[in-house]
Amino acid sequence: MGDHRVMSLTEQFIEKAKRTPRRVVLPEGEDERIVHAAIHMSAEGIAHPIVLGDQDAVARLADGRSLEGVTVVNPQASPEFDRYCAAYSARRDGITVRTAGRLLRRPVMFGAMMVAEGDADAMVAGVSKPTAQVISAGALAIGYEDGVTQASSFFLMVMPGPPEQVLVYADAAVAVDPSAQDLAGIAVVTARNTQKLLDIEPRVALLSFSTHGSAAHERVDKVREAVRLAREMAPDICIDGELQADAAISERVAQKKCPDSPLGGKANVLIFPDLDSGNIAYKLTQYLAGAQAIGPIMQGFRRPINDLSRGATVDDIVAVSAIAALQIAE
Repeated sequence: MGDHRVMSLTEQFIEKAKRTPRRVVLPEGEDERIVHAAIHMSAEGIAHPIVLGDQDAVARLADGRSLEGVTVVNPQASPEFDRYCAAYSARRDGITVRTAGRLLRRPVMFGAMMVAEGDADAMVAGVSKPTAQVISAGALAIGYEDGVTQASSFFLMVMPGPPEQVLVYADAAVAVDPSAQDLAGIAVVTARNTQKLLDIEPRVALLSFSTHGSAAHERVDKVREAVRLAREMAPDICIDGELQADAAISERVAQKKCPDSPLGGKANVLIFPDLDSGNIAYKLTQYLAGAQAIGPIMQGFRRPINDLSRGATVDDIVAVSAIAALQIAE
């Protein structure tokens, strides 16, 4: 996220987040980067950060900098611990309060329960925990949005200009072989996140090697069914498919291959049929077109959970926290 063009977009997100600072819980308070990011977010009015960890340890990591505005919560000593355990146990069949207690000793689970119980608005984690653990905490404690069957992610692809253009690719990092139902959920939540983050009208293309029946195959059938389900879920969003990539993004090709498409070759949200195609496409776009990739940004949970890479910098943590804050439903 250090490139100038990328920073111009992430800076916009940060400025936008400042308008309505949200409570973002950061469960990995044993990491110096997390503490420094929290201090920065508080000082700049980007968010109301909640750091999970031992108060003295967090103060040491602050290295003399003021923790004013940063809430530090030690899960083990929190008066809310028992309430969260009871709430988790009540929500999940066959889970005793005692089992819930064992789970909630993990800060990432405690943080997810803070979000589930409305004591935080979003969670950002992953500098020391694998993505699978962050997703698991979100799925177990918070659950998925209506109609969504699994977590997914998207990349903002900043295409070099002029004029600079942003395309949204999903899913290129998480969902390996989504079913038609999975794909429909990915299309709808990606469209909604596009609207929230970029303030543009999402125009969603579900991609395939076929355009409107030009090829017959069960993989084409999957995408076609996903389009039907996505339109049912969100009749207000402009969604079309199945489309080949050129028919999705070229007005000239669309005129020839699918003149009846409501997208007219002007798609800005591209939904890939599986992780192979999504991951390959985003890397080719990045390296051959010189595009900048912001992401992966997590989605699909009832409330925002975002994942960080192990090598995340303080600036990355701040940017991802701002994005998580903007994903919150109004």
